[in-house]
Amino acid sequence: MPDTTRDSDRILREAKTSLAVQRDGGTHRPAPRGSIGKGSAELKLKSLLKRVRNIALAVVAIWIGAGIFSAVIGPLLFWGFMATLLATAVAIGVFGVLPKVKVPKRAELKLGNPQQMVARTELWLEAQRPALPPPAQVIVDRLGLQLDALGLQLKGLGDNEPAMAEVRELVGEYIPETIDNYRKIPAHLRAEEYAGKTADERLTESLDKLSGEIDRVTRRLAEGALDDLAIKSRYLEYRYGGAEALEDLTAGSTMPDTGVPLPDLTPAPAKEVR
Repeated sequence: MPDTTRDSDRILREAKTSLAVQRDGGTHRPAPRGSIGKGSAELKLKSLLKRVRNIALAVVAIWIGAGIFSAVIGPLLFWGFMATLLATAVAIGVFGVLPKVKVPKRAELKLGNPQQMVARTELWLEAQRPALPPPAQVIVDRLGLQLDALGLQLKGLGDNEPAMAEVRELVGEYIPETIDNYRKIPAHLRAEEYAGKTADERLTESLDKLSGEIDRVTRRLAEGALDDLAIKSRYLEYRYGGAEALEDLTAGSTMPDTGVPLPDLTPAPAKEVR
């Protein structure tokens, strides 16, 4: 009787993979082509605006040159006009593609200010995303939003702050190292179980833990702002909350009865001037 143990293990692995894919939305949905975060979206927008500027400058230069040629040498006529149109089309085609948004190298992820670090990491994650399993792609999309929130909390922090060093290590080393280690594994081996789990499962678990750590750091950095907001809100509630807030304030600060009558502070009526 043939040994079906290997086939059974393969069927179980495929069933686990299918269950994870369906839990995360299934394979029928196309992967989003947009940016995973605001940082990478801003870099792409800057690149687009630069291309539009280059196209405009090139087209203006071509037609000014054609006008100068027509005024100095002679009319362009048919072939001169067609050459000008061809040069315009070539300029639009070339500058419509260049310069491309450069995917940062891994060593560049932890460099620069917090906004640059976040934007570079988001671009790098977008470039790695298609090679990851569907459950990991969902976590990468979540990481984009978390990195945006983390970048806001890092504004104003100096490089010597312990939190900044922790974030640079987390974002610039742990996340890319985890994905790089996964991509070194041949594609046909990533779904095979090794030491109890597949490479796809280990990658998803690791990215999920890193996502939780980024959320923890963001919350810790935001605690000071949350405390300040709560104190300010309480102050405004007492100051501008009306009679109910005043009653709460006076009820909470009762004075002991000493038996001594309080002086009458009602102002005396003004004397009549004759």
